[in-house]
Amino acid sequence: MSRRKSKTPFFEQIEVLDAGAKGKSIAKAPDGRVIFLPNAVPGDVVNIQTFKKRKAYYEGKATAFLKLSDKRTNPLCEHFGTCGGCKWQHMGYEHQLHYKQHEVIHNLTRIGKVELSEILPIVGSQKQYYYRNKMEFSFSDRRWLTQAEIESTDTVEDKNALGFHIPGMWDKILDIKQCHLQADPSNAIRNAVKQFATENDLEFFNTRNQTGFLRTLMIRTSSTGDLMVLIQFYKEDGFKRKLLLDYIAKQFPEITALLYVINEKANDTIYDQDIICYQGLDHIFEEMEGLRFKINAKSFYQTNSEQAYELYKITRNFAGLSGTELVYDLYTGTGTIAQFVAKQAKKVVGVESVPEAIQAAKANAKLNRIENVSFFVGDMKQVFNDRFIANHGHPDVIITDPPRDGMHKDVVQQILSIAPEKVVYISCNSATQARDLALMNSMYKVSKTQAVDMFPQTFHVENVVLLERR
Repeated sequence: MSRRKSKTPFFEQIEVLDAGAKGKSIAKAPDGRVIFLPNAVPGDVVNIQTFKKRKAYYEGKATAFLKLSDKRTNPLCEHFGTCGGCKWQHMGYEHQLHYKQHEVIHNLTRIGKVELSEILPIVGSQKQYYYRNKMEFSFSDRRWLTQAEIESTDTVEDKNALGFHIPGMWDKILDIKQCHLQADPSNAIRNAVKQFATENDLEFFNTRNQTGFLRTLMIRTSSTGDLMVLIQFYKEDGFKRKLLLDYIAKQFPEITALLYVINEKANDTIYDQDIICYQGLDHIFEEMEGLRFKINAKSFYQTNSEQAYELYKITRNFAGLSGTELVYDLYTGTGTIAQFVAKQAKKVVGVESVPEAIQAAKANAKLNRIENVSFFVGDMKQVFNDRFIANHGHPDVIITDPPRDGMHKDVVQQILSIAPEKVVYISCNSATQARDLALMNSMYKVSKTQAVDMFPQTFHVENVVLLERR
């Protein structure tokens, strides 16, 4: 006999108390359970329909707003609430910074159970919009329809989209009219490409059927004024490809790198594809304190250039280098941090698992005439071993900037085994950072911590921690 599923509760007049992980706001149910909400701001008083019930919490949605929080602000973007990119546009920026710092401190003290000697204030971004240097947009011949369009009796004529994936839906694309994350001419390029492609019957991609011609558009800008545009085509059609690329080149002569790729795979990642330079150079340059970094279509570079500079300055300051230290830069990427601190160090050794990133790191070091850096490729948990230390020297300082998952436990163990005087740990996920700090707590104290807001209007935040030997 099947048991009837219990109905999920509906709560009235609940005050939203906090904002937490993944940008969700937090309230308390009358039974004491926590309620996670995606569409409210701390200070709102709301009615809530829950749709998931667990032992310790509910997940729900605010269905009526009885009182609006004084922390609210009007979202700038017409796509807010549908597009998943900027979940906090409805919250004033000073409050965004407060909750980002609050979450970092909460994770370090609650998950890591570490004592924090000095908590430096979060570094906010001067630019709260138009701060990204890289955006990727997807083409679709079946765009996401708004509720108003679905309910309308009018026939939808334009079904093409050039925009972003709807959160959690791999085949649904929201058509973007104006995005406030990347400075002009980003919006002008995207809108012109969409209009030209529609007018000239260039087929937009269909992810489910794997049909069509146009897949993605990537735009990269830099502080030097360089501009890269890359179009990803699903198949080769010389006439149509040339038609579009010539149009882009003519309409936007400021483009310094016009590239394309033919990708017939099921997914649209370009990292295993050949990038073809159609016009101009195959790269752009970024600059920081006189250092120049050559960036190609596949290069990783922090997407907020101005805040990357703030992050690197904090890292260098925490490391407190005097010019005599051997520094290891783990998860070095394209070696930007390694090169940034090199002039204050005796030598810097960078390690990274992606071969192309290490090639770029070596090329940029040569370009910048930096001779006291060495870069090595390999899986961190395998290459970072006793033999590696014997070959390259015992580090005085380790800088580590791992991916969201944090450091592998073998890497943590090796750091403890080497026991350098200082470890500077940069993280884009303070929860996994806290987990790793807990593993190191017996040997290291957390002397300082400082968060850096790289992504205004979102819940993401970077955090830098200085660990010193006890």
